[in-house]
Amino acid sequence: MRTEKMSRERRIYRITLAGSVLNFFLLIFKFLAGILGNSGALIADAVHSLSDFLTDIIVVLFVRQSNKPEDRNHAFGHGKYETLATAIIGLLLVAVGIGIGVESCKSVYSFLRGGVLERPGYWALVVALFSVLTKELLYRYTARCGKQVGSQAVIANAWHHRSDAFSSVGTAVGVGGSILLGESWRVLDPLAAVIVSIFIVKVGIQLFLPCVDELLERSLPESVENEIEQAVCSIAGVSDVHHLRTRRVGSRYAIEMHVRMDGSLTLFEVHRKTVEAETKIRSLFGEETYINIHVEPLK
Repeated sequence: MRTEKMSRERRIYRITLAGSVLNFFLLIFKFLAGILGNSGALIADAVHSLSDFLTDIIVVLFVRQSNKPEDRNHAFGHGKYETLATAIIGLLLVAVGIGIGVESCKSVYSFLRGGVLERPGYWALVVALFSVLTKELLYRYTARCGKQVGSQAVIANAWHHRSDAFSSVGTAVGVGGSILLGESWRVLDPLAAVIVSIFIVKVGIQLFLPCVDELLERSLPESVENEIEQAVCSIAGVSDVHHLRTRRVGSRYAIEMHVRMDGSLTLFEVHRKTVEAETKIRSLFGEETYINIHVEPLK
């Protein structure tokens, strides 16, 4: 069990470190190309990459904390540190998306009032296209790793990579249109950034809201609870499951229930059936699932 935890932690660190190194170089390239290429959209995109780099650091710090074993003050482990990391990533996405949208709206408003926008340089377009390719590949790799290790924070970080790719798509369209279509179309640069900022905020909200549910101890979906009841009731001698309580603790499930069995069964038989129920549940939801079963005699 301990070996599996260490392997999971190493995989999370490895993918997060790879993403953070790429994000660091991308944000440097975007800032330089945005400044030298007179592209406000690319500078905003660089800020988004900076938020990616910061969230990589958050994931590394919080995943190490969430993988600590249970102790006297954390009987259910430290899994919710990972949930907290996911919530922070979601909030950062929302903040970055709003920031990009506000600044881009200012540029659009200035253009409509007769202001002149500077023509972006070709370097800005090249860097934006390179960012789209690299961040989409990084998203696919990170999302696959997150699903394999069952880490919400890694999956959330993957979506942050994809949102950066979306941002770069908008930047590439805006910069390309500004360069190829002339001065009258330079508004495409900030206009595309406004549209992309909406998608960034949407992804951030989608990541943040489930974390709120978990931190407020919301029960698992009804379909999951039905699956638990069916698994336990399939054991011979178990006639009823009631007072079922469920919740998430980071990447794990915590399950409590009352079950009824024949009151004439020996303690040994009751224990064997209880262990069988725990084994069935863990086969469905993982070996680290928290399970508490209270046995009552049939009425």
